[in-house]
Amino acid sequence: MYIGIDLGTSAIKCILIGEDGRVIATASEPLQVSRPKPGHSEQGPESWWQATLAGFDNLAKQAPREMAAVRGIGLSGQQHGATLLDKAGNVLRPCILWNDVRSAKECHELVARLPDLPRITGNPTLPGFTAPKLVWVKKHEPEIFARVAKVLLPKAYLRYRLSGEFIEDMSDASGTGWLDVGKRAWSKAALEATDLSLDQMPALVEGTAQAGRLRAELAERWGMAQPPVIAGSAGDNAAGAIALGAIKPGDAFVSLGTSGVLWATTAGFAPNTTAAVHAFCHCVPNTWHQMGVILSAASCLSWLSGVVGVAEGELLKELGDTAERPAPVVFLPYLSGERTPHNDADIRGAFAGMSHDTSRGTLAQAVMEGVAFAMRDCLEALQAAGTQLSSLDAIGGGARSRLWLSIIANVLSLPVNRLADSEVSGAMGGALLGRMAATGEPATVVCKPPKRMETLEPRAATRDAYSESYARYRKLYPAIKEATR
Repeated sequence: MYIGIDLGTSAIKCILIGEDGRVIATASEPLQVSRPKPGHSEQGPESWWQATLAGFDNLAKQAPREMAAVRGIGLSGQQHGATLLDKAGNVLRPCILWNDVRSAKECHELVARLPDLPRITGNPTLPGFTAPKLVWVKKHEPEIFARVAKVLLPKAYLRYRLSGEFIEDMSDASGTGWLDVGKRAWSKAALEATDLSLDQMPALVEGTAQAGRLRAELAERWGMAQPPVIAGSAGDNAAGAIALGAIKPGDAFVSLGTSGVLWATTAGFAPNTTAAVHAFCHCVPNTWHQMGVILSAASCLSWLSGVVGVAEGELLKELGDTAERPAPVVFLPYLSGERTPHNDADIRGAFAGMSHDTSRGTLAQAVMEGVAFAMRDCLEALQAAGTQLSSLDAIGGGARSRLWLSIIANVLSLPVNRLADSEVSGAMGGALLGRMAATGEPATVVCKPPKRMETLEPRAATRDAYSESYARYRKLYPAIKEATR
């Protein structure tokens, strides 16, 4: 038996699975985000811990016999958050989260101090990353910075509370701005640029490795026969890739959640910092991955639904399962700024080409197409880094729409696979990593491809029409940028 923990922004989710991968029990505990100032986003790490305790208590209540047989635990976590501890292991301030943008100015200062930083890390320096957050803390909260003994990412803090160990995996560490991603090691130069040292970082391990054991008193609390092994684990997207079986070079998926991700597993380190491609370590050894990231995906349709006062399902019902031609309206999905390829926190969205004939259905189609065009931007950024994809699995809430997936297939000119279960769980990926850490089995044995219900192929005529519409879309970003300065 194995447990996966997914530390998300809005909830902590726990699952208990059997040796065959079957889900035996699940639990979810809500989390709240604090926004004390515009652009700030924080959570108290103690709330993560209390939610984890409650989740495990719930699993033990549902399945006490299976809980007693747990051998491994794995974690999936929201990335980039800065959790600061003093010498006694006490939290010094609320965690600054991944979607906090207060350190935009500090990104420029950090690169000015170490111009080689993007080459070392293989990634642009973004406000969401951890390193600029520490520059901000030193500048604005110097008394806190002076007391920092350890800097942990959110899931590493949970590991510390579960095991007493300060350990982080390669995939999560890749999003800090301190990792030499090609060498899979902390960069002394990057740390020194933020006035930190190796002593203040957790030890690094691969995601499949053993990285501590559950504290004996906690194992006793949950009726476990012996303290389970805790895996090195993974950041949230890498854990989702484990659940999808995306562990070989060329494996790829598109995620249509609140934000959007185009993921490609790669054999080597392949950065493209000029187009804001994320080039990270995978959580399996000797493997890397690229991500194109857009900050608003399925959330764009939710936004439109709220504006027009019609449920998302009703909006989509008006459109059917396929689009014969692009909408006459073009949508820029930059409701929260954008990462790939623009790395622009200030840009905002727009509709272009509306008329008296524009209906809410046209707007809904334009929103889905705008997200698909943003994904094509991501695809072209990955291709510029040398990555070629042959097909995509689709996951996330937006992947329930056959129409949206058919649009993506035509815009990207790639086959898109609909899955039997598109709501792939980071917690499931964590549980599988817990299994690998406990048993020593390789990822090729444990991580299986998903069940595919249908493959949506691009159609030549529709694909060509979308290429013309995409060319219009590409002209709008510089125009909107210039008009809103």
